[in-house]
Amino acid sequence: MGLKIRRDDTVRIIAGKDRGRTGRVLRVEPAKQRVYVEGANIIKRHTRPRTLRDTQRAQELGGIVEKEGPIHISNVMLIDPDTGEPTRVGIKRDGGRRVRVARKSGREID
Repeated sequence: MGLKIRRDDTVRIIAGKDRGRTGRVLRVEPAKQRVYVEGANIIKRHTRPRTLRDTQRAQELGGIVEKEGPIHISNVMLIDPDTGEPTRVGIKRDGGRRVRVARKSGREID
């Protein structure tokens, strides 16, 4: 089954520590049913500085790196393009084409 949320969609987080925050989907992992939302679920990784012997400029800086963590797809809702409110997403067949539809307004999303 395909997911109803895609990259570059605008979503609102409905559960977890970032509940209520709105952001753009950066990445989707369908196998794990996870999405990465811009500016949400920020995790910190402590990285060690690395040096590559053969190249002059490639010295990766170490320190604390902040990046987005995964959020389960059930904890985000797509933003309706008409109203700006979160909505569920339906699928409609349009001449053999699979089209996403906002349940709240009935408008096609794609």
